[in-house]
This record gives sequence, structure tokens and C-alpha cells, in this order.
Amino acid sequence: MSPRKAASQSQAEKKGESLLPEAVAGPEEIRVQQAYGDARERVGVDRDLDAVDLVEIGEDTMELNMGPQHPSTHGVLRLVLNLEGETVRECRPDIGFLHTGFEKSFESHTYQQCIPLTDRMDYLAPPINNLGFSLAAEKLLGVEVPPRGQYIRVIMAELARIGSHLIWFGTHAMDLGATTPFLYAWREREAILDINELVSGVRMMTSFIRVGGLMADVPQEFGPMIEQVLATFPKAIDEYELLITKNPIWRDRTIGLGVISAEDALAYGLTGPCLRGSGVPYDLRKARPYSSYDHFEFDVPVGSNGDVYDRYLIRMQEMRESLRIIRQAYENLPSGPVNTLDRRVARPPRNEINTSMESLIYHFKLVTEGMQVPAGQVYHAVESPRGELGFYMVSDGGNRPYRCKVRGPSFSNLAALPHMVRGELIADVVAVVGSIDITLGDVDR
Repeated sequence: MSPRKAASQSQAEKKGESLLPEAVAGPEEIRVQQAYGDARERVGVDRDLDAVDLVEIGEDTMELNMGPQHPSTHGVLRLVLNLEGETVRECRPDIGFLHTGFEKSFESHTYQQCIPLTDRMDYLAPPINNLGFSLAAEKLLGVEVPPRGQYIRVIMAELARIGSHLIWFGTHAMDLGATTPFLYAWREREAILDINELVSGVRMMTSFIRVGGLMADVPQEFGPMIEQVLATFPKAIDEYELLITKNPIWRDRTIGLGVISAEDALAYGLTGPCLRGSGVPYDLRKARPYSSYDHFEFDVPVGSNGDVYDRYLIRMQEMRESLRIIRQAYENLPSGPVNTLDRRVARPPRNEINTSMESLIYHFKLVTEGMQVPAGQVYHAVESPRGELGFYMVSDGGNRPYRCKVRGPSFSNLAALPHMVRGELIADVVAVVGSIDITLGDVDR
């Protein structure tokens, strides 16, 4: 217990006063606080520890806050570090500052209205969030998107993966003192945002992938812009690697740091580049292909050391593999519709509404009420830039999800951070946090 807290407790005891505020001094509130204190002790945290300020723990140890406003925590993440000198003995992530209640909000919106909410969970790769939610709903509905829609979905998802990795690369390098990569990465990401704007009218939160297909087919300008990306990005990635891959300062700051073995990574539930960096070749696009990913040839990069440097190399290679997938999908893009023809899900085309009363009724019902999804429950996961993004969806037969639980990859990956930074220097915590590539909207939801 901190000296300040002990002093206040002693004064309260002398006066015979309750240590709880009057507003929360009821029996139920006392029971909840007691249970909370017991839970803190079970995970090795002193129930009376005051970690709001810098608190001296012992003669050689102290507790220090890193965040929630620290720029290298990539959002509102608070890390409570127990330090002995400059060595980290314990790390406790404190999350919840960005909690927005997306999962509860799903229950009060129709399925199509939920799509803009998914955009904002992992705000660096919104189309992949759209895709995961849509695939779960489509599994409940028993509908399949036409091949052209599936291929365009893949192209947009892989562009989002590259864009997310570019942001990670630039910010991670800047955290460790390299400012030039950030400017280079932002330059290429602009081309991806231009494509988002072309197909949806919005640069980031596109809501382009919908339940049953897409918002609309892509315009004619889509092809030349994809060709430009395929022509320029490989050289750009070469430039990135030329800047830092062999840089001795970069290697000193990343090799051998934040090591996690394959066994520990699996035990903590790591997925994505964090898991593959430890040598486990698990990628949902290969393990459980969805949206025609089994039509394309690509490799799954894996590391061997499970350190910060391996996780960096994995993501750099993943951008090259995403370009391979985009090239195959674009060159073999089928013709035909992009939305399912099932009238329970997709609105009838405008020309049908003018001539068919049945089509007009379907259109009216979908616009005013939304689709009616058969009762049941499903789990569907996609490979996001950070790992397995899963949607467990329950329907009661109505037009809104009865329950939707999201398995966010950043949340599980962050759980391994205390294991990865234990014994490292405080300056190296920045490198390890960056290598996990968390998105706080994905953590808190």
C-alpha cells in the first residue's frame, strides 16, 4: 500500500469512518469491491496498490505508468510497469479507455446497419471487418455471393491489409527513431485510400462490403488504379527494406527482443503475424479458405525466433504476398453480378421495380425492415492484418442480431505482452508494443 493511501486509511479508522464513499457503501457494493480485490490478488496484484501515480514499491523497484496518452502505445493503452532500475519485472496492460460498446450496438441495428459499426472496430482495415461480419450473416442466411463479388472482396481486403501494414511499418519505425519510413509508407497508403474513395466515396470507413455482396460494382477507373498499385508497390517495398532491414541500429533494437516461443504463443491465443513470427504457419486464408481464397496461389511467411525482428520481416513479406493475390484476382476477375440474387437479402434492380409488384414489395420490406435472418448461431473468422477476427453471431429469426460476440485479434495478442517484455529494458517496451501491431478499437470494442 502506498504511504499516502496508508495515511488516509489510518485517519479514517481513527474517526471511525467508512473507507467507502457514502454512495457506494451498500452491502452489494461492498461485496463487489471485495470480489474485485480478491480477483486482483489471484492475478498477483496487491488489492491496495495505488498505481495512479509513480509509486515506489521497494528500495530498488518502482511502478511507472506508460500511457494512456503515450504516443508509442498506439492509442489509449495504459501499461503499468514494475521496474527494477531500467529492467521491466512486470507489466500490466490497463485497457477499456476506448470502449464503445459495438457488440451491444449490433443488437439494436439491422444487419446492414451494423456494417458501419464494424468499420470502426479495426479502423486501419475496415473492409476486412465488413467481410467478416457479412460472411457470418451470409452463413446464417445460406446465401453465396457471386464469383465477381467474391473476387472484388478479396482485392479490397488485400488492399486493406497492405494499407494497415504500411501504417504499422511507418509508426513502428518512427517509435524507434526512424522518421523517413513513415513518410514513405504514408505516400503508398494514399494510393489505397484513393481506390477506397473511388469505389465507395469514402477514404477510410468505406462500408463497401455488405451482407449479400457489395455496395455496388466497381467503376471503369478501378482497373487502371489497381494496375498502378501492382506496378509501383513492389519497388516501394524494396525501398522500405533498403532503409531499415539491414540497418545495424534497427537490428540492434529488434533482434532478440520480445521473444515468445511457438508453445507460449499458442497458449496465449496469438494469431496473425505474431503467431507466424514464432514459426506456426497458421493463416485462415489457407487453413479455412473463404471468399474464393482457395483460387489463388500465395505463401504464408513464417519466422523462427519469435522476436520483434521476425514479426517485422513477416509483415514485409505479407505485403508482397497480398500483391500476388491482388494480381491474380484482378487478372482473372469474372464478369456478372456482384450481389446475390436472393431477394431476401439483395434489393431488386430498379428496372424490375417498375414492372413487378413482387419486386416492389421486396424492395419496400428490405428498406423499411431489413432482411429477416433465420434463427441459429454461427462463428465465422477471417484473417485480419492482426490475426483471427471472428464473429460469433446468434439470430432469433428477426431483422437484428440477437447477439454478436467479436473475437478481436488485438485483444488476444495484447494478453501476451507481459510475457514478452518481462526482463527487457523499459526503452525496449516501445519496440515490443509496436511489433504486436494492436489497434485499440479492436481491443476495447
